[in-house]
Amino acid sequence: MEEERKFDTSSGSGSASSIGIGDWVDCVVEQIMPYGAFVKMTASGRKGMIHISELSFNFVKKVEDVLSQGQNVRAKIIKIDDKGRIDLTLKRDAERQSVYQPVNLNQEAQGAANEAFEKKMASFLKVSESKIADLNSKSAPRTGRKRGGGRGGNNRDNF
Repeated sequence: MEEERKFDTSSGSGSASSIGIGDWVDCVVEQIMPYGAFVKMTASGRKGMIHISELSFNFVKKVEDVLSQGQNVRAKIIKIDDKGRIDLTLKRDAERQSVYQPVNLNQEAQGAANEAFEKKMASFLKVSESKIADLNSKSAPRTGRKRGGGRGGNNRDNF
């Protein structure tokens, strides 16, 4: 199992606060790179990184599509390595669950959906079978005598 690390982030001013894996923290985006963004946690002053894959459940082409420098974000700490580097995520568990919730259809709607699917599948099979037959007829070896053509061929009539 993953061990949970807690770090004391007191700056000597007497206000001790600790951060750990699973904690949600407020951050400010300090630097944007092609692979992610470096953020500074507002409460502790510690720095961390949000990898591009941790910005959204959807595909992100550029970090700038999701974040901008100076933007305030709330992120979850997902990893603290042996060197004290902090990895964060913007993904929320609730977002992922809503993506995968099954659609409940009544039986009449389910039957109509199945019929539509069956019609599409039958049409697809019919078209693909005709395409395969056409392809096979074009690639089949031709039988019969080869025609001699051009100059210098095996044409016996030219003696």
